[in-house]
Amino acid sequence: MLSKEVIARLNDQVAKEMFASNLYLSMSSWCYTHRFDGAGAFLFEHAGQESEHAKKLITYLNETDSNLKLQAIKEPESSFASLLDVFTKTYEHEISITQSINELVDFTLSHRDFSTFNFLQWYVAEQHEEEALFRGIVDKIKLVGDSGNSLYLVDQYIKTLLGK
Repeated sequence: MLSKEVIARLNDQVAKEMFASNLYLSMSSWCYTHRFDGAGAFLFEHAGQESEHAKKLITYLNETDSNLKLQAIKEPESSFASLLDVFTKTYEHEISITQSINELVDFTLSHRDFSTFNFLQWYVAEQHEEEALFRGIVDKIKLVGDSGNSLYLVDQYIKTLLGK
């Protein structure tokens, strides 16, 4: 059985993953309305992945006979200055999720909850991949510049990242 503190922290992480899903849906919509269809499709898919991350946590809570307590999810930002702004904010958000996962992992280890610690290792690896992916996109946009025809090429590049 999980401790009340671990259950509360896992519930908090569920909310953070659901917020990420909503944020990426909002960003996807912004991209589509600004004709960045590749980035829109990529972020739409990524929103689904974030929802799956939350469901994986929910499944773990259910398997451990723990109480899932869904929280209100705040409204995500919906207005962005540019494609660079979208992906810079996405990258920054992933850094904050990594920090949250690391704090959760540290808490479970320090409280000798080895089962949850082991379960969370998937999230540790996933966050490493997420940060590298979004940092790479930000770097590419900065490399070509955040205006003009080069953004079309970046959008096409982002489209090739679907499924990653």
